Amino acid sequence: MRIRIKGARVLDPGNIDGKKDIIIKDHIIEAIVDPEDIETRTDTRIIDARGLIVVPGLIDIHVHLREPGHEYKETIESGLLAAARGGFTAVCSMPNTNPVNDNRQVTKFIINRAKELGLSKIYPTGAITQGSFGDSLAEIYDMKQAGIVAVTDDGRPLENPNIMRRALEYCKGLNIPIFVHAEDLSLADAGSMNEGFFATFWGIKGIPNAAESVMVVRDIALSELTGAWVHFCHVSTKESVEAIRQAKKRGVNVTCETAPHYFTLTDADVKDYDTNFKMNPPLRSEQDRQAVIQGLSDGTIDVIASDHAPHSVVEKDVEFDMAAFGIIGLETSLSLSLKLVHDRFLTMEELIIKMAKNPAKIIGINNDIKPGNIADLTIIDPDLPYEIDPESFKSRSKNSPFSGIKVKGSAFLTMVNGKVVYLNDKC
Repeated sequence: MRIRIKGARVLDPGNIDGKKDIIIKDHIIEAIVDPEDIETRTDTRIIDARGLIVVPGLIDIHVHLREPGHEYKETIESGLLAAARGGFTAVCSMPNTNPVNDNRQVTKFIINRAKELGLSKIYPTGAITQGSFGDSLAEIYDMKQAGIVAVTDDGRPLENPNIMRRALEYCKGLNIPIFVHAEDLSLADAGSMNEGFFATFWGIKGIPNAAESVMVVRDIALSELTGAWVHFCHVSTKESVEAIRQAKKRGVNVTCETAPHYFTLTDADVKDYDTNFKMNPPLRSEQDRQAVIQGLSDGTIDVIASDHAPHSVVEKDVEFDMAAFGIIGLETSLSLSLKLVHDRFLTMEELIIKMAKNPAKIIGINNDIKPGNIADLTIIDPDLPYEIDPESFKSRSKNSPFSGIKVKGSAFLTMVNGKVVYLNDKC
C-alpha cells in the first residue's frame, strides 16, 4: 500500500519548507512532489493534510517508561501509545527501572519489546554506574553494543566528581553523551518545592536554585577538562541557563534540554498542596521561567523534552512532602510548546529544531524528510483548540498539572516506519 500525504506544508528545517505532497511506499519516503501532480494509482491511500504541517518525527529524549519493574505506573506499551498520541515517533527511555538498565540484557529487553509492539521507537539510555548507586561504572560498552544512545543515572545525581570524570573519559571514546541530572543533594536537603516566598507560605521545605546550578557548573568544568560531551537534563534556573550559555561561547562540548512545565508554570502555581505540581527540579520563580524562555529563544537550550514521569495515586495521593517527584508529559508536550510559537518566542522552524532535529542529532540518527529515508513523520495541526483532560490519556498514570488547561495545537497524525500509529479523529 502506498500512502500520499496531500497538501501540507512540509517543514524540515535546513532541508525543505513548502507546500508539497509526500509519497510513502514500503516504510520509505518514495518521493516529494508538487500538490498539483495528479495521483493516478488506485492502490494509494490519500491523507488530506491541507492546512497542516508535516515535520520530521518528533523525538522526546527524556522519558520514564517504568518497565521492567513498575508496570502499575506505566508499561512500554502504554508509554509508546502515549508517545504516539503526543506526536512522538521515538523516545529515549531513562534507565531507572527495576532492574536498572545497567547491562546488555535489560537494554535488549527494552528494544525488543518496542519492536514487538510496532508503535513509536525506543532509543534506551543506560545507567552510568552499577545500579545507579554512583559507586562504580556500569557495563557501558556492552550496553552501547546492545543499542543505548547515552548514559545517565537520571533521578540520582552522580555526586562523586572523580567517577563523573572517569565516565566522561570512557564515554568520549564511545562518542555518546552523558545525560546529567544536575542536583546537589546536600543543598536540596530533602526539599519538596522551590525555595522562596511560596514555599514559606505553604510551609513546605524549599530547594534553592543553587542545588541545580552548582552541579551544572561542576560538570561544565569536567567537560572542559575531558573534552567529553555533557547533556544537561531538565534545566530550570536562570543561573544554569547563564552558565551553559557562557560555556557554549567558550566552545565547551555541552548541550541541554528543558521541559514544558519550566516555561509554562512557576512556584506560584503550587497551591493547596496539589502533588501534581511536585517535580524535580521543582517549578521555579517567574524570573527563572523567563530565563528559560530566553534560553530557548537564543539557542542556549537545544531541546524540549517532557521528562515524562508517570506515578500512580499510591505515590501521589499523599502528603506533599511524602509524594513522589514527577509528572507525565508525553501527551501535552507538543501543545504546550506550540504556545511558544503562538506567543512569538519561537518560530515554527525553531520549535521543530528543538523537538525533532536537535534530539535526532543528540542520539545520532537522521530523520530528514527526503526520498530514501524511513518515513517517521509527525503531522501537526497548529491551531486546533482543546482542553487538556488526563482521563483521555493513553498513559496509565494521570499525574498532570495541566488538567483543564485550554491549549491550541496538537498532533494530527504520527507515522512510524511508514505506518500510521496515531490519528486524531477530532481534527
